[in-house]
Amino acid sequence: MSTQIKSTSDRIIDASFYIILTIVGLLTLFPMYYVFVMSITPLQETVRNGGFVMIPSEVTFSAYQAIFDSPRLPQSLKVTATITVVGTFLNLVFTMLLAYPLSRKQLPGRKICLFLIVFTMVFSGGLIPTYLVVKEFGLLDSIWAMIIPGLISTFNLLITKTFFENLSIEIQEAAKIDGCNDLQTLYLVVLPLSKAIIATIGLFYAVAHWNEFFAGIMYLTSERLYPLQVILRDMLQQPNMSMEMMSQVQGLEAELPPMAIRMAMVVTTTLPILLVYPFVQKYFTKGVMLGAIKG
Repeated sequence: MSTQIKSTSDRIIDASFYIILTIVGLLTLFPMYYVFVMSITPLQETVRNGGFVMIPSEVTFSAYQAIFDSPRLPQSLKVTATITVVGTFLNLVFTMLLAYPLSRKQLPGRKICLFLIVFTMVFSGGLIPTYLVVKEFGLLDSIWAMIIPGLISTFNLLITKTFFENLSIEIQEAAKIDGCNDLQTLYLVVLPLSKAIIATIGLFYAVAHWNEFFAGIMYLTSERLYPLQVILRDMLQQPNMSMEMMSQVQGLEAELPPMAIRMAMVVTTTLPILLVYPFVQKYFTKGVMLGAIKG
């Protein structure tokens, strides 16, 4: 078996690419590292270093104690988790139920339905009409206002439809010969073969729900229904909120800078999604490629 020997110029080019990618990776990770470091740095060291600390000599997790002892974070975390779990489940159900029939070329009116669906990617109803629709359906000041209006994403729907079109039609026809109807074929045959696309669009939906921010500001008035991102926004815009959280734990006012509370909140809202990515990464590229390119 022959092996190809790289020339000196090829090795230099490869090394240059690795160096550039390493630098880009470090620049990408540095803001996340700095946010975490500032969340665990005590007040005296922050003051001593002029507010910029790379490697703290002392570590304290009092900022995390403050935000978890506050009633705001547990309640907003509960709301965000509910929106993410329930919303993602409903998103997947309705996206699959719409994408599967649209993937069948014999469906009557298929082209008209696809045109109307794609049309929404170019032109939307607008902010005020959308708000009025949500209001007329009685969804204001309800967590359903952050789930139902975005129940089906056109982008995710088209990716799923194309993925279903690439599946073997012979297997589906064999299921129908065995007596399965369309719903049974979808549930028993198509979905078990679609784990890649389910994981991919499920991740898209989950990240969107976890980062829900605009709908929370638009449709909610009760603070008990605010998701995490709205609480984080209030903390960044209202310094008094950080002081309020510190005051609830005795002694923290002299131990932590207000910035540590905000940084701890940023870490808390970001970490759960970062932990999910490694488990779905193996499906991610496969799902997008199979759903975007018709072979």
